[in-house]
Amino acid sequence: MSLFPQLRLRRLRRTETLRRMFRESGFTVDDLICPLFVVSGHNVKKEIEYMPGTFHLSVDMLLREAEEINKLGIPALLLFGLPETKDEFGSAAYASDGIVQRAVRELKRALPELVVITDVCLCQYTSHGHCGVVEDGRVDNDKTLALIAKTALSHAEAGADIVAPSDMMDGRVAAIRDALEGGDLKDTIIMSYAAKYASAFYGPFRDAAESAPLFGDRRSYQMDPANVVEALREVELDIAEGADVIMVKPALSYLDVISEVSESFDHPLAAYSVSGEYSMIKAAAQKGWLDEKQTVFELLTSIKRAGADLIITYHAKDAANWLKSV
Repeated sequence: MSLFPQLRLRRLRRTETLRRMFRESGFTVDDLICPLFVVSGHNVKKEIEYMPGTFHLSVDMLLREAEEINKLGIPALLLFGLPETKDEFGSAAYASDGIVQRAVRELKRALPELVVITDVCLCQYTSHGHCGVVEDGRVDNDKTLALIAKTALSHAEAGADIVAPSDMMDGRVAAIRDALEGGDLKDTIIMSYAAKYASAFYGPFRDAAESAPLFGDRRSYQMDPANVVEALREVELDIAEGADVIMVKPALSYLDVISEVSESFDHPLAAYSVSGEYSMIKAAAQKGWLDEKQTVFELLTSIKRAGADLIITYHAKDAANWLKSV
């Protein structure tokens, strides 16, 4: 039997104030993490062609950007480095004077309250563009672990609050945790890219980070987009190995995975709204095909609704500014 007209759900949607009162999900500035790209040089602020509003920044300009992020109330940034030189083993990734290590020291000196997260991977640093040691045309998982752990340790020694391994090698969280414990850095947080899919949505990032592989692809270590149960297994293993925060990447096409992970594990969960998601919205907004603010708010709300605690997004600064007027 229908309850209409006694029950009218539209009553709760009649005005903006009522809609705010009964809103089930939403995001705040405290949920946002802003990714940034740091490069060598001085006074460098070069817009990334396929990611409008995102820049390659030298350390001095990175500090200015971080100050603005901090003033907006965004609690954290995620740092990616582009080295001056690359080699077969990605040695610039774990060099004590590497670009990320230098940037972290300056960031923590200038803005100690800002949480600095570093991406831990080798792809930007290797001459072949893969995320680990390549032998006989394939990435050797076990030989890669030592270099990933060495990279994470060097970031933590520089002052990183959180290290975030994105390589998807089996066992890397345990290797990093052992390295941190051995280096008396037991308080350093590990945020694991636990369920990182082999996605076409990474295209603009790979141009921005100059990290596209020279041969083959990353499907032997990044996850098949068709799989959900496997994601739960990956997350479970990373938690057992010592991950403090887990991540699903990308976000938009994997909201079901975010939801499954959130429901299955009582553990802090981040979701990465990646470059392709950002660039699609930016391009459509520039064409006048959609309203950028409304679209971004809908995207970020959907990620929170799915169950994410934290959202890594290139929209972070815009969203923080827009939240002030809500």
